[in-house]
Amino acid sequence: MSKTIEEYSLNAWPAVQTLTQDGWLLRFADGYTKRSNSINAIYKGIDDNLHTKIKNCEEIYSRSNLDVVFKITPFVPDALDQALDDRGYGIVDPSSVQTLESLTDIKVPFVKEVEISEYLNDKWLEIMTEMKGLSERNRLITQKLLSDSKLRQAYCILYDNAVPVACGLGVVEGDYVGLYDIVTDKHYRNKGYGEQVVLHILHWAKSIGATKSYILVVKGNAPAIQC
Repeated sequence: MSKTIEEYSLNAWPAVQTLTQDGWLLRFADGYTKRSNSINAIYKGIDDNLHTKIKNCEEIYSRSNLDVVFKITPFVPDALDQALDDRGYGIVDPSSVQTLESLTDIKVPFVKEVEISEYLNDKWLEIMTEMKGLSERNRLITQKLLSDSKLRQAYCILYDNAVPVACGLGVVEGDYVGLYDIVTDKHYRNKGYGEQVVLHILHWAKSIGATKSYILVVKGNAPAIQC
């Protein structure tokens, strides 16, 4: 994983508020998704008092009634892993970044009934909410996170005989399109609809100049990895 993709992913799925502490990004989004409610130590700071720095983060998140989550990437300070281990932290939701280095020969999707909007809309938000089983609170947080993005976005809905069966989000920055919230309705899974959403987003991204793609997946999520 490159630092460029890490930065792109932070921009693509933003937070409600971000604090900067000596090279660390402290992100807050009312508790919805670890990605938007975690500490990202991707820029090297002074790190002379690492435990003090960690304690400051813990106090800030505690005041916000949020779990203290550190996102560990190849770019964290060398001593951070050990320092967190010393403080009793454990590993939760290990994930990986899958990349496609060329969009030149991507397959053409065979499901043609699709709707793509470059702007967040109520239809996509409602379909995504239902398919993911989000609460009303988390739906509102998602709306807040995505509605003010300055990046090119593709909100994709896939249909089967006019019935929504899958949806997803693509976000373009630089040469890359990031894939987010690729979800299939529980009644239509194992039919390849998730891949069809991905292919439609990739073709859209290619049409506006993207040449590569990435997706962040939790390890063990075989369907997402296979896409």
